[in-house]
Amino acid sequence: MILSWRRRRASRCANKKEFSGQNLDMGVEEIAIPSHFRCPISLDLMKDPVTLSTGMTYDRSSIDAWIEKGNNTCPVTNQALISLDQIPNHALRKMIQDWCVDNRSHGVERIPTPRIPVTAYEVTRVYQRIMAATQRGDQNKCLELVAKIRAWGKDSERNKKCMVENRIGCCLSASFEFFANNEETTLLKEILSVLPWMFPIGEEGQSKLGSAKSLRCLVWFLEGKDLSSRQNAVLVLRKFLSLDQKHVDAFVEVEGAIEALVKIIREGPSICPTATKASLSCVFFMISGTSDKIKSRFVELGLVSLLLEMLVDAEKSLYERALGVLEGLCDCKQGREKAYENALTMPLLVKKMLRVSALANEFSVSIIWKLCRNQNGDGDDEEEIRILVEALQGGAFQKLLVLLQVGCSDGIKDKVTELLKLFNLHISKLDCVDSSMDFKYLKRVQF
Repeated sequence: MILSWRRRRASRCANKKEFSGQNLDMGVEEIAIPSHFRCPISLDLMKDPVTLSTGMTYDRSSIDAWIEKGNNTCPVTNQALISLDQIPNHALRKMIQDWCVDNRSHGVERIPTPRIPVTAYEVTRVYQRIMAATQRGDQNKCLELVAKIRAWGKDSERNKKCMVENRIGCCLSASFEFFANNEETTLLKEILSVLPWMFPIGEEGQSKLGSAKSLRCLVWFLEGKDLSSRQNAVLVLRKFLSLDQKHVDAFVEVEGAIEALVKIIREGPSICPTATKASLSCVFFMISGTSDKIKSRFVELGLVSLLLEMLVDAEKSLYERALGVLEGLCDCKQGREKAYENALTMPLLVKKMLRVSALANEFSVSIIWKLCRNQNGDGDDEEEIRILVEALQGGAFQKLLVLLQVGCSDGIKDKVTELLKLFNLHISKLDCVDSSMDFKYLKRVQF
């Protein structure tokens, strides 16, 4: 096979030619790559050749992808793999590197010496050393070992996976809890920087991270001034709270937890979008299935107005999260009252319907449905009638008709149908819908 290598001619003069406005001549030379330098799977030049138990050699990334798909045979020989161990083929890699050097004049770049992936034995050994250092209260040793874990994780996703499988997250959670009340925060910051990679952390790890001591420490970081630590803390919380409702219940009881999350959201996505999204996810977990007391507290802190301001120009993932939280807050009376008071509420919900995503559509319909009907479902409340008229004037009737046609879940479909019935009671009294609009392409909707 032939691999085409592109070479720049007169490279030393490239900057001068670019400055003068001249086009840089490009030449293409075809160089034959020795077949035994190619990975049998990808047919590309191998960068990190490894040999399996069958004696066949592959590029590490290619054979990793093959095994991760559930295959347990050798791709070439079709023999069952007795072991999934991969032995680095240093001799072949050296030959490939020498070949690259010999052909560098043709534009071939030398492949870098790959980093050897971490092994389960190495991870287990570090696990034991961290636990021992934690029990001794040796912060310096723990800091050294956590820095090593961080370096391993930066090397490759494979290393992260190996560490998760060998319970590094559990020992880091235990160490975090042990030193949580210590004034020296360097170690705690370092642990928070790697913990988001380590989920799931197992039952033991959850019990350590979910203790009152650990949760208070996480809130302390959320309230701090260090942006990186605050982001890492909320990323850990997002993953932790998603594991079990009991963790949500415990976190809600921590003093300052609700205020800390609202503070991050208030600072806005322009400062740290990742932290804002994670905070919204945490709030979503906290208001799902809880009493109105928690929701009311978020409303009192001005979260409804913050969310509506965020919806004005938020990108897709942030918009969906903000809508999800707003939908949850509208379950309580205080949340609906704040939504009624804000002039942005209905125009924003109606304007962006059908423009963002199917999930956003469902959240928008649910919010409008909650605002346009009272607890008895008769839609006779003064505020609900006012908001219903605003929805009609904004074009909600037409958009809901279209939504029925393009499809939605059964639960949302029922809400759309109910809304259309409510709108139908008032639409004849208002000049909200252009009677000349052609709805022939829409299927007939039965009320």
